[in-house]
Amino acid sequence: MSDGVQWMAGMVTSSGWMFDVHFARGIDAEELAVRMGARRGAAAGPMTDDEIAGLEFDSYDGPDSAVVRVGEHAGWAFAVLYGCYLDRLKEVSRGGVEAVHYHYNSEHPPTTVLYARDGRTVCGYGLCEERIRWGEECDLFLPDLVDAGILHPDGETYQHTGDYDYDERRRRGLAVFEKRLGLSLPRTVLTDPLPVYAVEGSPADDFEEISAWAGANGRPLPDRRLGLVPAGLRRDYERATDPRWWERGTWHRVTAPTLHAEAVLKAPDPDGTEH
Repeated sequence: MSDGVQWMAGMVTSSGWMFDVHFARGIDAEELAVRMGARRGAAAGPMTDDEIAGLEFDSYDGPDSAVVRVGEHAGWAFAVLYGCYLDRLKEVSRGGVEAVHYHYNSEHPPTTVLYARDGRTVCGYGLCEERIRWGEECDLFLPDLVDAGILHPDGETYQHTGDYDYDERRRRGLAVFEKRLGLSLPRTVLTDPLPVYAVEGSPADDFEEISAWAGANGRPLPDRRLGLVPAGLRRDYERATDPRWWERGTWHRVTAPTLHAEAVLKAPDPDGTEH
């Protein structure tokens, strides 16, 4: 029995602000990671969401670094993203594969859900802003949105206006993907130990140099299979080896607000324009 995806409404990772998942039907979990940018056979872990947070994957070397925890459920492979914003729908869906990208945003622009097939974006929308739809067949799910009590058949006006329960509306928007595609993610995805792959920014240019310093100074070694340097270790390395480290300001650390801003820039305003 599948868990569906309605429960994902409002869900965040241990970072407290982000929940980003790529789904794929027609390939396995490792192939999904590879299509997102990982090296085949380079899985680390397995790790839970809490363990990921403890290793500072959300603050690796810079805004171009990211890792995924991957698994399979109800006929779908899935990859939970940590780090910079990535939209890999085109790459993931090539060769006839079906793919979905769910990107949570707590405010505005809205949380977005996009469906792709065979290398093209078919359709998608922002939760609670379903009158703005994207894709080559942007109205493909319009009948489902009407049946869900969200939109009128014209696709422009909502069936209910005024005050409403935003979480319930998000669940109804997700239910369209759940029912139409059989989309599902296990409710235990954050607590299950899952393989981890680096999909962006690996290997770090100075990985060997910092690894050698860490070993010589009794520090935990960064994971060689991931090829990334946690922000805390990099900061300590720079403090110990660079007398002018303080001039770097934030060193190489990327804070959650920086990553959040990058993710937000990817989603359009209500008028359909992008920043």
